[in-house]
Amino acid sequence: MSAPDDFIARLRAIVGEAGLIAGADSMAPYLNDWRGNYSGSARCIVRPASSDEVAQVVRLCAQERIPVVPQGGNTGLAGGATPDASGNAVLVSLRRLRRIRSVDSANNTLIAEAGCLLAEIQQTADAHERFFPLSLASEGSCTIGGNLSTNAGGTAVLRYGNTRDLVLGIEAVLPDGRIWNGLRGLRKDNTGYDLKQLFIGAEGTLGIITAAVLKLFPKPRSSCTALAAVRDPAAAVQLLALVRNALGDRLTAFELISRICLDQVVRYFPATVEPFVQPHPWQVLVELSDTLDDANLNTRLESVLETAVEAGMALDAILAKSEAQARALWEIRERIPEAEKLRGKSIKHDISLPVSNIAAFVERCTPALETAFAHGTVVCFGHVGDGNLHYNLVLPDRAPTSVESLAANRIVYALLDELGGSISAEHGIGQLKREEIVRHKSVLEMDMMRAIKQALDPHNIMNPGKVL
Repeated sequence: MSAPDDFIARLRAIVGEAGLIAGADSMAPYLNDWRGNYSGSARCIVRPASSDEVAQVVRLCAQERIPVVPQGGNTGLAGGATPDASGNAVLVSLRRLRRIRSVDSANNTLIAEAGCLLAEIQQTADAHERFFPLSLASEGSCTIGGNLSTNAGGTAVLRYGNTRDLVLGIEAVLPDGRIWNGLRGLRKDNTGYDLKQLFIGAEGTLGIITAAVLKLFPKPRSSCTALAAVRDPAAAVQLLALVRNALGDRLTAFELISRICLDQVVRYFPATVEPFVQPHPWQVLVELSDTLDDANLNTRLESVLETAVEAGMALDAILAKSEAQARALWEIRERIPEAEKLRGKSIKHDISLPVSNIAAFVERCTPALETAFAHGTVVCFGHVGDGNLHYNLVLPDRAPTSVESLAANRIVYALLDELGGSISAEHGIGQLKREEIVRHKSVLEMDMMRAIKQALDPHNIMNPGKVL
């Protein structure tokens, strides 16, 4: 193994002076996660400017058996992009890979490098009269490489699918430094294993995604947003079925918001206007979109919501009459995570269930947690249209202990197992759920995952300590 100074010099020769950060103060922003739950240490931060530079960096680390931790926008929520405390790893930031390599309007595809911000990709698609539907609250700072590595979800999964469903091909640097060019914009390619799917959602443990072919869609020309008040999650699921049956694929988003979430947003963002005159226990944010200018979405949704109110399925409803009003309703939903962060640390669960089991889960799990944790408060919101809840336990005026977190997890995850759910819907495993995953996947599933890891990364240098 090379001496530390010699190794750093060899990295600098690959990425240049502007591509290497070694000072403790300069490295600090890369070594702490967004939630403040994880911090680590690294030999240095390297910021390659091309796929070839990424490959050279990984090849050198492989030769020296030095761990590599890939990082995008550092907006992850499970500690997957934070190195451990040993200081042995090289953190590879992909933020300088910012090129949109091409846009193929006829094929409805776009090739973006891993460091492109999600918002930049959305804007590029829009400039070409196309639409890229992945949408997250962090889209102004998260990168597409990070989105792919965690198989991000977001608000439009109901209509367009997860990130995995929006990718046709990828380019990736393997753990030995070879570059696999799988940038094929094909919707049909039945030539053996679909290798790209190994890397999407793998959190950088099998290699580093450096570019991707992304699916584009026709640009929506009209949209409609409403907030409906409901008595409970069961009514929300009923309303979801009513809207989907009436309006089909025009339904783009269906977001559940509990009273507690709304109260937190109003508290920490005082400019937020309470939407209803009378407070309600639960709300759902509904969005429709269509490629037709004259789709009459407001009229269609208004009719469905009137039916829901008359049937007692909805308690009240507000239909946005302008783009500004629609934006104000969406800001309530998008500010929930930030309001939670301002309130303090909580025991967080990013879970998924069959939509048909959401109501049963909330009805059974909330009282179980409130019984086990005196004065604890459950904060529940999420993408109920695709079965994904953010289901968090807040303790009064203090951060939870590790023992309390483990106890809460046992209650939540046991019920998830019973109801056919998953302990991670869109945030990934990272460090946060690395120990939990072995309790909720079968021995055979874990054996297959370890076999894939061993085959591609036999020396375990790619993001060690994450997922497995």
